[in-house]
Amino acid sequence: MNTIHVDVVSAEEMIFSGEARFVALPGEAGELGIFPRHTPLITRVKPGSVRIEMADGSEEFVFVAGGIIEVQPHCVTVLSDTAIRGKDLDEEKANAAREIALEAQKNAKSDIDLAVAHAELSMLAAQLAALRKFQHNR
Repeated sequence: MNTIHVDVVSAEEMIFSGEARFVALPGEAGELGIFPRHTPLITRVKPGSVRIEMADGSEEFVFVAGGIIEVQPHCVTVLSDTAIRGKDLDEEKANAAREIALEAQKNAKSDIDLAVAHAELSMLAAQLAALRKFQHNR
């Protein structure tokens, strides 16, 4: 069976490393699907979920808050400042952070403050969507 090695790395740790039949993630220009022997590629990744179909048919989900993907014919590397395993996503914590970001958006005193709050809200919306995907696919 053809597989491709997948590494998902955050700033703090290796989140996932293993062999997969398929990887799907939100690329900058749309959803990317990566199979073994994919054409080499480097592009940005938008916040969202990385779905990894394992060699045994099971699936692993990882939330990434954006980053970079490098694809080689036999290896995929996803680099992200923030990456969280699907099983470690916490809806209560994400909703609390969302409320804080909404408050920051309301109280923004400059365009920069507003942009930071908006970026945080976008990332948290993607995290909550990834959590729902993970819960749905359990």
